Amino acid sequence: MNVDIPKQYLEIRGKPLMVHTLERLLDFPLLETIVVVLDQDDEHYPEIELLRHPRIRLANGGSQRSHSVLNGLRVLLDMADANDWVLVHDVARPCVRRADLEWLVDQLRDHSVGGLLATPVTDTIKRAGVDGKVVKTVTRQGLWHALTPQMFRLGLLHDAMATAIASELPVTDEASAIEYSGRHPVLVEGHADNIKVTRGTDLALASLYIEQQSKLIEVS
Repeated sequence: MNVDIPKQYLEIRGKPLMVHTLERLLDFPLLETIVVVLDQDDEHYPEIELLRHPRIRLANGGSQRSHSVLNGLRVLLDMADANDWVLVHDVARPCVRRADLEWLVDQLRDHSVGGLLATPVTDTIKRAGVDGKVVKTVTRQGLWHALTPQMFRLGLLHDAMATAIASELPVTDEASAIEYSGRHPVLVEGHADNIKVTRGTDLALASLYIEQQSKLIEVS
């Protein structure tokens, strides 16, 4: 991002990115508790008033995303049943729609494993070699972009994450840990505007999407 502060504190339309994300999650009544995992050296979070909301708990982050998620799950294990559903969401995805949250829960509430929001790959995919030259064109049939939230039973996800980390497996998202356990998460199609802010240009795009979505809410 080429900035001096963590990206979750960068402003979009007058509010920190994190606040946009948390407001959307707090607006979803099925989420009884939200655990926000923060870097132990984070000096900016006290400035976010919303983090003192009664439905929000804080947890210490780890060296990698997977360790941070596991720390958050451990906080929930102290207050929830192992069979309760948990949704894991990137705070850097401030454009997640409530309709997608509702659709995800509706599709998975009776499923034995769980799943994740995703979008089908529509672009042509190239595999490159170490020199940057194209090795082959990969068929996009059956390929999906993994999004968040990802929704699984609390106990199942905790055990899968802990086992994958202990085995030093590459856990790039929660679904991959579930896959390592031999189970098959369900792909639930969501909206493509649920972007993850990763580069500087993504801030402007997220701002545009948030503005467009607010107009849709006003019209409806």
